[in-house]
This record gives sequence, structure tokens and C-alpha cells, in this order.
Amino acid sequence: MDPMIRIAAPFVALLLLAGCSTGSDGEVATDPVALVTLARAEPGAIAAEVTLFGTAESGATGRQGLTAAADAVVTRIVAPVGTRVSRGDLIAVLTPAPAARLDLAKAATDARTAEAALARALRLRSDGLLSDADVEAARAAAASARTTQASLAIRAGALTLRAPTAGFVETLAAKPGDMVTAGTPIATIGSLEDVRVRFGADPATARALRPGTPIAIMPTAGRSALSVPVTSVDPVVDPQIRLAAVFARLPAGTGIATGETVQGRVRVGTGVSGLTVPYAALLDDGGQPFVFLVSGGIAHRRDVETGPATADRIAIVKGLSAGDLVVTQGGTALEDGMKVRTK
Repeated sequence: MDPMIRIAAPFVALLLLAGCSTGSDGEVATDPVALVTLARAEPGAIAAEVTLFGTAESGATGRQGLTAAADAVVTRIVAPVGTRVSRGDLIAVLTPAPAARLDLAKAATDARTAEAALARALRLRSDGLLSDADVEAARAAAASARTTQASLAIRAGALTLRAPTAGFVETLAAKPGDMVTAGTPIATIGSLEDVRVRFGADPATARALRPGTPIAIMPTAGRSALSVPVTSVDPVVDPQIRLAAVFARLPAGTGIATGETVQGRVRVGTGVSGLTVPYAALLDDGGQPFVFLVSGGIAHRRDVETGPATADRIAIVKGLSAGDLVVTQGGTALEDGMKVRTK
């Protein structure tokens, strides 16, 4: 053998061995394989679902006001704003204003004077000194004085304000030490039995909804999902938020209080027939929706045109065929042409 060939052969073998190695451990390099979950594109009908956000508020009979029955001074607030109360619970204590106390004292004096006058008239009548007409006039005066006294006493007694229904204290319009006139609002009680949700909706969505359309209230921690019908739609757009209003009444016992934010989903329009895939399969590239279609263990990017969507599926108008396998989990780590294996 040629001496030069004998010298070069070991170096060629070392170069070939190095070309087959990926590192110091001697493992052979392989193409990456992604672990994914797949689902098939299937025919189906999907109606567009819209997510609405709203706030719970008192219904038509769900808010009751407490007012001062007479001129008074607020002496004590027993239940501050946010306090949950039962029917009959004490909310606030008021005492008659100085002028009201004088009126009550005067009424009591007038009632005693009228009663004494009636007794005198009855004695004089028995002696033949007064007529029946005089006695009846004294009797009427005494009755009027008693009525006035009782009315003022009732007003004074009504200055102890109690919850007319179970619920919670929504507002307080006075504080201890305030002097208020008769009819002044003191507090409002929000009932837990008459609560509705005011949803904000795009004007086009609001126009498509009708009373009776079901809205799925999304569950929160410790609560179950529920469906409630639309009770009314106000198409007038709020100039600040640019949304119309959709109202739905909540059944009693949901535990949703006024002021709480609520999320719901409602179907708009009729169902569109076509291919559907799980919503989790859909990816986005600068506004271009796409999916990864798997064929022969290889993932291929496929741009698609989408249609209506629900919470878990979306219609594919263009880009897929029935039975195509698409990636629903693991797609964010894929690249076009990457090998995959299923979980």
C-alpha cells in the first residue's frame, strides 16, 4: 500500500466519526419532535356567540327607601353601607327635632284640654245648662285633638328606621348629628330577591336580541352556571361608553348582589353550517388566523378563514377539509414542517 494512503486513512475515519456525532456524549443528532394533541375538523352548525359584560342592580321593586317621617335629628346609624340586613333590622335612630317636640307637647296639652272641656260639657248638659249640639261640638273637638296627638306620636315613633325587606344597605344620605326635614331620604335598602343585570352591548348586537333570548351567566368561584332570559333591550346608545343596554332578571338565591360585575354569553343570529374545529386549535399571526394541520406525522401551517364562534368551537369557512387533523395543544411551539407525536 502506498505510504501516504496508510497515513491518511486514520484521519479520514476520525472525520467521518465526528460527522455522525452531536456532542461529547456520542448521541446521534435527530430532528426535533413535538408532543401535541389533535382533533378532527368536523361538519357542524355554529351560531355566533357574543360575550357581554354587565353589572347587577336592583330591579323595579328591588330598592326601597327609608325617609324621615317628621323633622328630626339623626342620632345613630346602626347599619352602615354594605351591611346585610333582615326584614325588621334596625337601620338608623332619629329623634324629633326641637320644633317637632314642641308640636307633640302642644298636641298632648290640647288633647287634655279638649277632653276636660268635653267632660265639663257633659256635666252641664246633665244639669240642663248646655244643648246636645254644644256637647257634640265639644266631643268633635276632643276627637280632633286626640287624632292630632296620635298622628304626631306615630311620626315620632316612626323615627326609628327599620329594614322593610331582607337585603343590604345600599346608600346612606345622612350622618349622626344631621337635622332633616320630614320626607328627607335617609337610606336605601337593596333587596336580594329582585336583582337584574344591565349588560352593555354593541348596538348591532342589541338590535339582534329579543326578550326571551337566553343569556348564559358565566360561573364564578363557588357558583354554578345559569341561564336567564333577556327581559328587555334599550337600543339607545350611551354616549360615554357607546353601548346599548340589555337587561336580564336574576332568579332569587343566586347570591349575586347589586354592584357585582357579571359576564354572560348570548347567541346572535341563526346557526351557520360548515366545518368546525376546537377554538383551541386557532392561532394568529399578525391578524391572519391559522392552524397546524398534521399529515404523516408532520405539522403543516394552514391559513384559514373563520366564521362564527362559541366558547369552545369555531367555524372554518376556508382552508380545511372534513376529517383534517389539527393541533389543539402544543401548537404555539410548532414550526411548519416539524415532526409531531400525539399525547
